[in-house]
Amino acid sequence: MRPVPRSAIRVFVFLAVAPGTLVGQWPAYPTPGVPRLPGGQPNLNGPAPRTAYGKPDFSGIWRFVDSPDSRPGPPPPAGVGTIGIGLRVPGLNQFFDIGSMLQDGLPFQPWAATLRKERAAQNNKDNPDAHCLPLGLMQLHTHPEPRKIIQSPGVMVMLYEANGGVRQIFTDGRPLPKNDPQPSWYGYSTGKWEGDTLVVETIGFRDDVWLDVEGSPLTEAAKMTERFRRVNYGNLEIEITVDDPKAYTKPWTVKVGHRIMLDTELIEFVCQENEKDAGHYAGK
Repeated sequence: MRPVPRSAIRVFVFLAVAPGTLVGQWPAYPTPGVPRLPGGQPNLNGPAPRTAYGKPDFSGIWRFVDSPDSRPGPPPPAGVGTIGIGLRVPGLNQFFDIGSMLQDGLPFQPWAATLRKERAAQNNKDNPDAHCLPLGLMQLHTHPEPRKIIQSPGVMVMLYEANGGVRQIFTDGRPLPKNDPQPSWYGYSTGKWEGDTLVVETIGFRDDVWLDVEGSPLTEAAKMTERFRRVNYGNLEIEITVDDPKAYTKPWTVKVGHRIMLDTELIEFVCQENEKDAGHYAGK
């Protein structure tokens, strides 16, 4: 059984999550089609699988890579940041501060910089993750709990263990909605293929999304572009560009890595069950 966090609460210094061993989950079952080394070990550097329609297959269970040294591929080009090291929780991946990952920080609009400082001064107690609410896409990309990708010709579904989130990326040729859609936590996503890269565009966000645990904001004016690439069998790379003129003075780009998880499954995660932390949050 894999160690997993038993709580979603990340308040004050976001160290309240503790790993535990879950009972009653699916027993280990071999993942089919895994390339093997001569000794029988999984060959994570083997070729990426492809679908029956010829595109890379992103299907599988993935975890955020918690060490820059273990990310696949060469260093990113100039102007493309990588996620900086954040607070470390023993036994878990790290929580990350998007705002510190670029050399000069994020290009905040003045009001956004002020809001981020105010949230930090309140120990980030209003982070949606700390209140069992859906997380923003960037927080999900860097969340320590795994996600499962289910891919078909017309839609790619991402199941997040964190707060039981579900995201759909439509790849059936439909355009992004232009009818002033209801704002949502995950927005509205469509994808198209550029060679072996799936390019996903997302609009229609809520006006109160947190990009990271420090409260870097995302507004309803934002457009997010993600470029998914399966580098090899074991590694998924996602380059994310955020264009939000309301909150930032210019678009900015980061790159994250995910690693395949074998012989396992997602577990049920119900954040609000027996939740007793909210009454003890520290902050103004």
